Amino acid sequence: MVTILGRAKINLTLDILGLRDDGYHEIATVMQSLALADTLTLTRQEEGITLTVDLPGLEADERNLAHRAAALVMKECGVRGGVHIDIAKRIPVAAGLAGGSADAAATLRGMNELYGLGRSDAELCALGAQIGSDIPFSLMGGTIFATGRGEIMRRLTDFPEMPVVLAKPPFAVSTPWAYRSYDANPPEEHPDNAAFLDAIAAGDTAACIRLAGNVLEPVTEAAHPVIGDYRARMYACGALCAMMSGSGPTVFGLFADVQTARAAAEEFRSATDAAVHLTQTAGRYGK
Repeated sequence: MVTILGRAKINLTLDILGLRDDGYHEIATVMQSLALADTLTLTRQEEGITLTVDLPGLEADERNLAHRAAALVMKECGVRGGVHIDIAKRIPVAAGLAGGSADAAATLRGMNELYGLGRSDAELCALGAQIGSDIPFSLMGGTIFATGRGEIMRRLTDFPEMPVVLAKPPFAVSTPWAYRSYDANPPEEHPDNAAFLDAIAAGDTAACIRLAGNVLEPVTEAAHPVIGDYRARMYACGALCAMMSGSGPTVFGLFADVQTARAAAEEFRSATDAAVHLTQTAGRYGK
């Protein structure tokens, strides 16, 4: 039996550079791990893949990325035997926080350990990229600049440990819809990734916070104005930065201290119908 955490992520920057020949979008994004995590327990069994999830309504079959990750490892690595995967969900679903990718990444690591496969991080990332663009990042964690579909990664200086409040409105946003909407009406403003990379290399956290930005935010906010309301509320509660993660709809706030963050979380719980989590930024896998 192996127990592994699959951590949530936020995007400190997210830019879209164009449409690729393979139909995917070329992106450039700084991704950051969070302490908020799902817990996966993998247990050997004689054959097949079985899956249990403690969240009613969430797929527990081959549609689940964890199931697909286990099947891929079994096929590509010649695993003789099966696995039961139990997922304790804490990351909100369809929230722009890569919860499914986190579970798939944890499954890849778990299968590697459970069956003593000896695959390197690079090999696991290559497997993960076959089934999801965020999975390589979820395998590595920490602070990473990702390009391509998200699978080309450059390790950055770790972003400082900082309290984070997550507020997910009571609806989901389809990632394909968000990208199609972007293509139909691309915003004029784009985050300055080059300046952000310079700032984090210099240890200038204030500049990083100032340069944070998500090109999909205005697209999703146009269809769901509550995202703008949540951002404004985060700032009113003392956030240093408030923005949408990924394709949304979760809004996150970065805070200078845990007391202010805790008060902001309580404000969101009492004044909105958001699913609220108080967490913090987290380092690379294994730290």
